[in-house]
Amino acid sequence: MGAPVPVLLAGVHGHGRTHLRVLREMGESGLVRLVGLCDQRPVPDGDGLEGHGPLPCHADLGEAIERTGAQITILSTPIHTHLPLARTALEHGSHVLLEKPTTATLDEFEQLNAAVDASGLACQVGFQSLGSTAVEAVRSLVREGAVGRLRGIGGAGTWVRTSAYYDRAPWAGRRRIEGRDVVDGALTNPFAHALATALAVAGAQADAPDRVELEMFHAHPIEADDTSCVRVHTTEGLPITLAVTLCAPEHLPPRLVVHGELGRIELEYTLDRVTLHRPGRTPVTTTHTRTHLLANLVAHVRGEEPLLVPPPATRAFMHVLEAVRTAPDPVAVPGHMQRVHRTEEGVRRIIPGIDTLIHRSAEHLALFSELDPAWSPASRPGSADAKATP
Repeated sequence: MGAPVPVLLAGVHGHGRTHLRVLREMGESGLVRLVGLCDQRPVPDGDGLEGHGPLPCHADLGEAIERTGAQITILSTPIHTHLPLARTALEHGSHVLLEKPTTATLDEFEQLNAAVDASGLACQVGFQSLGSTAVEAVRSLVREGAVGRLRGIGGAGTWVRTSAYYDRAPWAGRRRIEGRDVVDGALTNPFAHALATALAVAGAQADAPDRVELEMFHAHPIEADDTSCVRVHTTEGLPITLAVTLCAPEHLPPRLVVHGELGRIELEYTLDRVTLHRPGRTPVTTTHTRTHLLANLVAHVRGEEPLLVPPPATRAFMHVLEAVRTAPDPVAVPGHMQRVHRTEEGVRRIIPGIDTLIHRSAEHLALFSELDPAWSPASRPGSADAKATP
């Protein structure tokens, strides 16, 4: 298998913990070796680092790469730092695993592509769902005509996030910070995988879409969206609708629904599960394997496999992110349309009925306003806050 590849992790806190756990498992198998950390915030003394033990920690990324000899740098850092830190890693001769979303703007995305091309190094974007063979399984069913001609793809995401989610970092829930674009909304970060996966299923991930329609709202007191709907029209004329919320009554696995004239395919992308539904037949469910994107990057660096998610494979997603970035600010959900609960985990906001509306959107490939006039952004409902419920 070769010697373990030296890896540096930039961004230890938050999602960086997930990378630490994966790195420990891959380290135990001999695939990689974590050689250092980079973070602006110090790691507390005695921190177990998910079983890694003491490691050198640097505040400067270039210095960290030079001192550790890292062949791969994982960037688990705020969205608005992706381009400058990726450039630094590439300039210091390190391949990059870059957390999603790719960059904060479409212009930065093009700059990243240019930097990767100039470096001759690899950059993998962390859309983990695109490492699943479930995506190709759905595409194969479509090619085989299992559901006939496609009518569209609908997506539904109903998750729960409390105020703690937005309190965790200064950039969380922000559209911009200190004059820089961040675009940390439900569509572009928590449910970015849903959008990227839908585009991949449609075979449209590398092309700019023909048109993007947006309806964005927020129940939490944030700049960005926490409840939104988008309809993307591909260059082939296929509609892809994604409706999501972080204010659901219940946290459920997100799903994509591929609608065909002869049936439908459901993809639960977080579970790698595919279900084929055809009239008069018993649904058929299959579960598929997933390749971790770091493992794929290591194999690519060794010349063994093609890269699963290079930046150009996220071009369509970035065009949608750009539409979100340049759209009017999300509309506040009025107090009478939400409930507020104070919990040990923070303030939780629930929008009654939003789960039903979201699943209807996925079924009908419709925007919120087409299903319920109360959700028309043009009406700009009031922004009165809800009262806390004991």
